[in-house]
Amino acid sequence: MQLFYVTGITGHTCTLTEEESRHCVKALRLKNGDQIRITDGLGRFYLGRLADTDPRGTLVEIIKYDQVPPLHSWKLHIAIAPTKNIERFEWFLEKATEIGINEITPLICEHSERTAVKLPRLEKVVISALKQSLGAWLPTLNEAQYFTDFIQQDHPGQRFIAWCETGGGSELSRICQMNTDTVILIGPEGDFSPAEISLAKQTNFIPVSLGKRRLRTETAGIVACHTVDLLNRLEQ
Repeated sequence: MQLFYVTGITGHTCTLTEEESRHCVKALRLKNGDQIRITDGLGRFYLGRLADTDPRGTLVEIIKYDQVPPLHSWKLHIAIAPTKNIERFEWFLEKATEIGINEITPLICEHSERTAVKLPRLEKVVISALKQSLGAWLPTLNEAQYFTDFIQQDHPGQRFIAWCETGGGSELSRICQMNTDTVILIGPEGDFSPAEISLAKQTNFIPVSLGKRRLRTETAGIVACHTVDLLNRLEQ
């Protein structure tokens, strides 16, 4: 059954956005009385019945809803430099959402090739990935932040910075603690600057390696995300 995304559901009805309504009515050709599944991105799945199929805003009657527990007790937050080719950054957002990341912050660094992102466009990518993967928890997508501002904030749990020059003995898979909130910094194609590495160390970020091969920014982000997820699942 097709999954739709609607925010702010209260009471016994909700209205699909115009984009979701067009998909419902024009693409899927659903009719009044047909049932659909909805997520609000806050851990709830709804079963709904179409009451008024209007491509500008379809009215849905809520039949029931289920509260879905979070995928895990720990949280993963990746702050990552947006790539010059925005499609590569969107690919990271899509795959990280499918894996089950909790929070993403675009990170503006000294060597960044892109210093601005259009958040509404990126949010659409994340929502689409949530629906495709049949998820109930939408990752938090923050506004872009400068590196120096981000590292000064209070980040709970363990803190890592993925650095190309880190030795193999400090691989993320070796030192990442299980069932612990985790923040990982991923730099641009030119890597973090020496000054950024020094500042990160001063604020308790531990340099880590993601393997023996040099990775593109978006690949490094996915490797970090998957490593933390896999380690925690193997621990179960």
